[in-house]
Formats: sequence, C-alpha cells, structure tokens
Amino acid sequence: MRFHLSEEQISIQDAVRRTLADHWSMDHLHKFADSESDFDQPSWDALMALGLAGILSPDSGMGLLDAALVCEVAGEAAAVGPLIGQMLAVAAVARSSNDVAKAHLDALVEGTSIATLALGDSAYVACANTAHFFLTGTRDGAISLVEAGDGVAIEAVRSTDRSRPVSKVAFDGAKVHELFAAGDPMAPKLFDAALVLIAADALGGAQKCTDMSVEYAKDREQFGQPVGQFQALKHQLAQMALDVEPARAQLWYAAYAQDAELDDAPRAAAMAKAHLCDVYVRSARAAVAAHGGIGYTWEFGLNYWFRRAAFDRAWLGSPSVHRARAADLAGW
Repeated sequence: MRFHLSEEQISIQDAVRRTLADHWSMDHLHKFADSESDFDQPSWDALMALGLAGILSPDSGMGLLDAALVCEVAGEAAAVGPLIGQMLAVAAVARSSNDVAKAHLDALVEGTSIATLALGDSAYVACANTAHFFLTGTRDGAISLVEAGDGVAIEAVRSTDRSRPVSKVAFDGAKVHELFAAGDPMAPKLFDAALVLIAADALGGAQKCTDMSVEYAKDREQFGQPVGQFQALKHQLAQMALDVEPARAQLWYAAYAQDAELDDAPRAAAMAKAHLCDVYVRSARAAVAAHGGIGYTWEFGLNYWFRRAAFDRAWLGSPSVHRARAADLAGW
C-alpha cells in the first residue's frame, strides 16, 4: 500500500471540495436546514456530474479507498444527499445477476435515479422522500433493491442530523429486486464497505471541526491577543489534532484492506467505524467548547457537524457494537 495519496486521488478530493464550495455553502446549509426538504437537487447534480456514483462499479478502475476519499470531503462539507447509498447501490447492482435491476444501472451511475441506504435493522432512512430505490438487507441475509412507490410507507420524523434528514420507512408489499441471496459473500462485503464510508464521513467532519476551531482561535481576541495564545486552548487544539490525524491512517488501511481483500478486512472495517465515529463526537464537542458561546448558536453553524457526528455514531451500529465484533473476529 502507498502511504500517501496519489496525484489522481488528491485531484479527486480537490474537485469534490471545489464543487461543494460552489454549490453547498453555509448559506445553502442554513436554508436547507430551515426547509422541510430531505434533498438538494442542485448540489446533487453537481456531484453526480463528477461521476462519483460510479466509483465502485467494477469497470471504474477505482476502489473503496477512492470512494472513502470522496465521502471524507462530503463529511467535511456536511453535504446533503445519499452519496454512500448511491455508490453502494451501483456497486451491488453492477455485480448482481438480476437483469431487471441492471436495467436501472445506467441511471444509477448518472445519478438521475437516486438510491439511499436502508441496510440493517434501522427503520430510519436518509432522503427517503426523494429516493427512487432503497438498498436493503442484513449482513447474514439477502441484499435487495427496493423500488419506491406502492408498498413503501414513509413517515416524517424530526431527525437530529439536519444535513441529512431521515424518515421512518417500512416495506410491505413493495417491488423488490433481489441482488444477492442469503449467504452470498457480497452481503457482508457491502456492509463492511458501508462501515468504511461512514467512517470516512466521520473523518471529514472531525477534521472540519478541528480546522474551524484553529481558525477561530487565530481570529478571536481577548485581552488584546488571539485566544489561541492561551495555553489551555493550545493544549485542547493540539489534542484535537492528535485525535484526528492518526485516525486517517486507520481509515485508509480499512479501505485498502477491502480493496485488496485482506483477511483482516472485516475487522479493520469494524474498528474504523467504531474509532472514527468516536473521534468525530469528541472533536465536535471539543470544537463547541473551543468556540465558547458562539459555538452553541444556530447561526454559526457548528451544530450541523455536532449533529452529524451523533448520527454517524449510531448509523449501522454504535462503536461498542463494532468493537465487540472486532474482538470476536480477532478471537478474543
């Protein structure tokens, strides 16, 4: 494994970062959070124009590490949209033998058909009102693509994460396309890939919280000097950086292990999801403290990352669940 990103990978992140800067500013995020919508079409179209949905397709020449780098930038920007679900749906449909589902593959790759993630036992799904498809299933069961429409019951809820509003979704008589039968090895691989991509979102969010705190410490003055000159805050910011930066290597390895099909790939995915999401929560809390009173205000916007951290932590299992699984996989 290369322990540094290639020029192409850096360019991918730069392109996604520029696109989100143009189409998903803090003003956009505020307006979206104040609306009743669960999806933003202009920012989604801009991301899909970069070809991001097809990163995990077999013929893309890219892999989970590249997808994780994209999700990191999306987490950094607190971007709306089911990007993780879209990429995993393309990965699943492209590798399935279901011809009916494959008829939708081109639209999924283009992003004109939207797929959201409904894996596991959770009934809460992001962008449910907008999605055309739901990727469903359990680690030990079948993986299916469910079409929106008849048989899909959607109930609005007031979710914590205002950047990715969720709805309560139930499937009863919906049109289902089975992609992989129970026991197929693709099911656990898709679950582990989802864990890695959620961890990547958490890394981006944790880095954003750290960067915001450092910038604020440089600009905010008390007693005639920047607050960043105060020793206690220096220590706090240093601890945030020390928490975030080593986690980056853990994420890269977890993604690489999946791409290389290493024996410890499932355990690496579980550990990455557990640790990165804990790091994100700690970083968000520390950022609020570092900003003082303004960190609590709705207008400043730090709350979006704080709330997103809580959602990432719970999504597809808490850190304790994945640490227990990692211990089992290690034979402890």
